[in-house]
Amino acid sequence: MIQAKPRSMPTGARNVVRSNDSASLWNCTLSPGWTKDEVEILRNALIKFGIGNWTKIIESDCLLGKTIAQMNLQTQRMLGQQSTAEFSGLHIDPFVIGQINSLKDGPDIKRKNGFIINTENKLTREQIAARREENRIKYQADQQQIDQIVLPKATAKPTLLDEKRKLLADLESQLAQVRQKINNLNQKPL
Repeated sequence: MIQAKPRSMPTGARNVVRSNDSASLWNCTLSPGWTKDEVEILRNALIKFGIGNWTKIIESDCLLGKTIAQMNLQTQRMLGQQSTAEFSGLHIDPFVIGQINSLKDGPDIKRKNGFIINTENKLTREQIAARREENRIKYQADQQQIDQIVLPKATAKPTLLDEKRKLLADLESQLAQVRQKINNLNQKPL
């Protein structure tokens, strides 16, 4: 059996070796790349569309520029735990679960930077389904609450790719001007 090597992160060495281990929980900074407003929008989007319904969140245009991976990692932070399986599809307030998780303690609770992390004891599909149903009964928002959530339409910010394209166009224009000057110099008789 080949042992996976930890991958490096921009913030430094990473000591995670399991493929399902989340980078977000090993990053000591809180919510890098997210503003408080964006976190609140994601919170409301999760209540409205359900945990893990990333396509609907993206289609709502409420968080332009955020990727599925970024939203998933931010959701893990809000829930205070690495695994989101027991909340998948549920219309719940992730901050409520996060508050509950912050108070959990015991020998079976393993944490990294304050977040509950996965351990070797994987839940079966049946156990996950049972937890999901229990969480639905305890925490799911009712339809009236869901219907009242209005998500803002994000204003289009230039993406990094758009900025790079503009920079490239500017550089190409400057290069064309330099080439023209060179051609003009080469065409002048000595």
